[in-house]
Amino acid sequence: MRHAIAWVMTCAFFTNPTIATGETMTQDQQNVLTAVETMTLAFQAGDIDAVMQTYEPGATVVFEPGSPVQDGDQLRAMFTAMAEVNPVFTYTGHEVFVAGDTAIHIAPWSMTGQAPDGQAIAQSGLSVAVLRRQADGAWKMVIDDPHGAHLMAGQN
Repeated sequence: MRHAIAWVMTCAFFTNPTIATGETMTQDQQNVLTAVETMTLAFQAGDIDAVMQTYEPGATVVFEPGSPVQDGDQLRAMFTAMAEVNPVFTYTGHEVFVAGDTAIHIAPWSMTGQAPDGQAIAQSGLSVAVLRRQADGAWKMVIDDPHGAHLMAGQN
């Protein structure tokens, strides 16, 4: 569960609708970013129903590196438990790439919160999320891995 709290990072406030290169985002890129922001704001507000609406049924979320979760009831329980730390997320940049009806959002994040015993929590990572355009034009997450940087941990 140590990293589960960190996952919460998938949520954050977005400041500038530009990609890492500083170029203005396309409408599709902005819509993808808005979908991620919607999830982040809902999560920070403790609105787990709204969080779940930002994912496709059967979506995969990696709360712990190497341990993906797909079961909707388990996802809901994990999000609910993580919301209890009152997380506050910050992204330090965004990359959004769109290919047809598929998109990827990549963003470094940090999260602060407070454990039930009052201990301060601070974590960070790299969020990698795959989204798919729905029939109604909305974007929903299909794969959400807030621990994308764990593969680089042993590299110098």
